[in-house]
Amino acid sequence: MTKRAVVGGVAVATLVVAAAVAGWLWWRHAEHEKTLDTAARAEVAAFATSWSGRSFTKPGVLFTGATSDAVQADFVKATAGLGSGPVKVTAGGLQRAGDRATATAHVAWTLAGGVVWSYDVPVTAQRAAGSDTRWSITLPQGHSLWHPALKSGATLTATRTWGNRGTLLDRDGAALTPMGKVYPVQIDPGRATAATVAQLEKIVNEPAGSLVAKLTAATKAGSKATIPVITYRQADFDAHKAALDGLKGVIYPVREQPLAKSRTFAQPLLGSFGAVSAELITKSKGRYAAGDYAGISGLQGQYDAILGGTAGVKVTSSAAPGTPLFSKDPVAGKDVSTTMSPRVQDAAESALAATGSVPSALVAVDVKTGDVLASANSPELGFDRAMTGHYPPGSAFKIATTYALLTAGKVTPTTSVSCPKSFVVDGRTYKNYEGESLGTPDFTTDFAHSCNTAFVQLSTRLGDSDLTKAAAALGLTGWAKTLGVANAFDADVPVNNGKTDKAAAAIGQGRNVTSPLALAVLAANVARGSTISPELVTQPAPPGVDRTPKPLDATVVGQLQTLMGEVVNQGTATVLKGTPGGTVRGKTGTAEFGSTNPPQTHAWFVGYQGGMAFAVLVETGKSGGTVAAPIARAFLTTLARG
Repeated sequence: MTKRAVVGGVAVATLVVAAAVAGWLWWRHAEHEKTLDTAARAEVAAFATSWSGRSFTKPGVLFTGATSDAVQADFVKATAGLGSGPVKVTAGGLQRAGDRATATAHVAWTLAGGVVWSYDVPVTAQRAAGSDTRWSITLPQGHSLWHPALKSGATLTATRTWGNRGTLLDRDGAALTPMGKVYPVQIDPGRATAATVAQLEKIVNEPAGSLVAKLTAATKAGSKATIPVITYRQADFDAHKAALDGLKGVIYPVREQPLAKSRTFAQPLLGSFGAVSAELITKSKGRYAAGDYAGISGLQGQYDAILGGTAGVKVTSSAAPGTPLFSKDPVAGKDVSTTMSPRVQDAAESALAATGSVPSALVAVDVKTGDVLASANSPELGFDRAMTGHYPPGSAFKIATTYALLTAGKVTPTTSVSCPKSFVVDGRTYKNYEGESLGTPDFTTDFAHSCNTAFVQLSTRLGDSDLTKAAAALGLTGWAKTLGVANAFDADVPVNNGKTDKAAAAIGQGRNVTSPLALAVLAANVARGSTISPELVTQPAPPGVDRTPKPLDATVVGQLQTLMGEVVNQGTATVLKGTPGGTVRGKTGTAEFGSTNPPQTHAWFVGYQGGMAFAVLVETGKSGGTVAAPIARAFLTTLARG
């Protein structure tokens, strides 16, 4: 081997070794770069995960120039106004240059009402000196870490916004509940004194010491929340304004809400509007949030999603509240149409005033259309007994019993049917209301004077399902779910399970129960000669409504109309004879209930005059003829006089 060859071989070997070293150095550098990228990416991802979990104090996230506790406090302060909805933050692609890496955090806040606010935030990570794997998030200069347009120290607030609210409309398309001003009188616990609150108690007729106790409790708890006292309409507020103006710490911020013509006008049906409760917020599945106002009962509550529309939202910064960082417009509400007649409703409420504090109801139905015109209750606030009440119908049910007897040919208006003081069925004794006896008159007289014993005798001629079928044919049952009113009740007339059950049912006792509305519907159907399901809410139309008239037996209906006329002409409701507006036809009812001896009674009058059918109920009334019928006369007289 020559010397030249040996030298050449060494040179080649040297080159190979050099290349290997260079490759190893390149590989080590690449691995180092990869380690740095991975560590930086992990830190940014941990930051995004911590943001999604609303906690930066757990191990694993570091910050340059700030502790995790300080960042956590700043986060809570800056974002508390966005609510407690979920926030999802994901880290975008990372770019690194030496010891500095940048990425984008994709942020999606779920605000009240389910509205999602999405935006990007630049994130910078810095490598800790002397460590390849320890990186920290660098706080930005001049703006907040939580939004690129948010100044350091500023806070974010999401405010719910609502469009124009729809209204409940009457049968002519006029507003039943137009928007109007109200003044919620409130106590500011930070400024009010016990002396001024004691004065307020006198002004608003609250028990002495009651509001002072609330102020004391709020002060002791350190609460700054205002204490609600009473909400005034404009006229009431004007009457109290001068006295309220002089009370330190008593405020009354004006706002608008739907208002019926008076505080009590059809209130149980139309419902109320006010601040949503925590329970309602929970049940709303995101529709409502703390601080919202909405329909909370009646039609206002049932149709709030239609009337109120959909809330929008606006996000602002405390540093620039006039320039929203995000906004979504609300969707305005729509009107809800009803068949209500304010004129008829006023007359019904006026007539019920005579019952004072005794619970009562009056419902009116248009004979031609089956539309519900009025639903009045006393007391004027609270339970809607007119639409949802469950009461034994008493002798008012004899209209249905008579329809069953006439259609089955078991009796005619001229058939002689005895009316003894008592009559025994299967060992049980049934009596007339006042223990009277009419001898053996014709059935017309029995009906006019509401003879229980005559009807009990005749019940033995009926099958167990005949009364149920008659009630259905006359429209007493079968329409509650299509009325458009939540919890509306029609009637329950079960198939009889024996002679005594059938005897009791024939006179409206036993297991028979009905609402005042159902009996008004029955009267309207008899007056019309056909059955139509009643209607109250027309838009949006309740699903499954079939309002095709179903003809009744014309001969029987004619006989029934005559019989109902005789109740007023010669029977238990002669107080209605000569009522302004025309001939009244109907049926009284005195329904026993409870377990006392003698039992208590509810008073009914059910009937029609011309194109108006109605039902009057007075709880614990002595009798239909002496208590309910005079209210019916007052109602019809008011309507006749315009």
